[in-house]
Amino acid sequence: MRKLLVFNQVSLDGFIADEHGDMSWAHKSDPEWNAYVEGNASGDSVFLFGRKTYELMAGYWPTPLALQANPQVAQAMNGRLKIVFSKTLGTPAWNNTRVVRDDPAGAVRALKNEPGPGLVIFGSGTIVSLLADEGLIDEFQMVINPVALGSGRPMFAGLTRMLRLETLEARAFSNGNVVITYRTVAGARR
Repeated sequence: MRKLLVFNQVSLDGFIADEHGDMSWAHKSDPEWNAYVEGNASGDSVFLFGRKTYELMAGYWPTPLALQANPQVAQAMNGRLKIVFSKTLGTPAWNNTRVVRDDPAGAVRALKNEPGPGLVIFGSGTIVSLLADEGLIDEFQMVINPVALGSGRPMFAGLTRMLRLETLEARAFSNGNVVITYRTVAGARR
């Protein structure tokens, strides 16, 4: 069975974007962090997105700027299969993209039961909450950024059940980020 992982940047106060949808606070480059991100991108995972995150990613990764600034990550982002959950997205321009218009949870259940590489969600708070409620997310890699936003888009907006997690690993970086990896505790939802 394929694993579903969430990799998200989060402020200290639990937001994945500020109140205007801006995430520039989460982009801090240094050699140690860049090496970690490149290592994470070196696998063969399928990327899952909600429409808003997909449009942000599609607006950056295929550009010459992305290819120049971070060629390994850009190559992974551009080359891999991307699945976007949206009822409103038209025909996607970003290569290797498939749109799922209905029943994200059912689509993910089917994907998890197929053979193939792991599945990774970036951003996409609505999709994360929906799939967490359905018990479909196996692991969370949360990049805790040393910034408090005061308001914005919460990581788990709309979550209707308590989600219990077990800490697997924590790693601090010189840029101030801390990556904490959590595993979902099976059967621990109320």
